[in-house]
Amino acid sequence: MSTIEIAGKTIELDADGNLANAADWSEDLARELAKIEGIEELTDRHWQVINYMRKVYEEDGGAPSIRKLTKESGVETKELYSLFPKGPAKKSARIAGLPKPKGCI
Repeated sequence: MSTIEIAGKTIELDADGNLANAADWSEDLARELAKIEGIEELTDRHWQVINYMRKVYEEDGGAPSIRKLTKESGVETKELYSLFPKGPAKKSARIAGLPKPKGCI
């Protein structure tokens, strides 16, 4: 496990670079994680995906796959890739404070 310093707090990360403890997540932390991922500002559409992912995680105990994201989040595949370039499920899960979705490389 590694750690990252964000806004004066030391946050533990899992082996994939995602939060080790989902309880450490906050919207402010999400904004900082997004910047690390190259996303300067989280729009309403970003938050729609992030909030959907967190809801699924709370209900099912796992982050949704890209397939489930595109079918149920209200954001189509092409837009997901523009919002979260180079791996929308993996990148949005990281920003949402969740473990990497199953099936992501």
